[in-house]
Amino acid sequence: MHAPRTLTFQEALDLVESQPESQQDDLLEIVRSRRLEQRRAALADRIAEARREYRRGKVRRSTIDDLMKDLAE
Repeated sequence: MHAPRTLTFQEALDLVESQPESQQDDLLEIVRSRRLEQRRAALADRIAEARREYRRGKVRRSTIDDLMKDLAE
């Protein structure tokens, strides 16, 4: 069994445009929803990592003024 052929970006666009408008709208909504979920998951991962680093003492709380002083040094 061989791997399925990969579409080029233009071929994918042509395929979508060949579908009825309602299916194009449905596809757009599905893609938007999936992208939102991917961004939420990535944000949750970054938050979890930041919390782990904070618990390990690798991160500390400070003010904006403290941050600006640290960056100036």
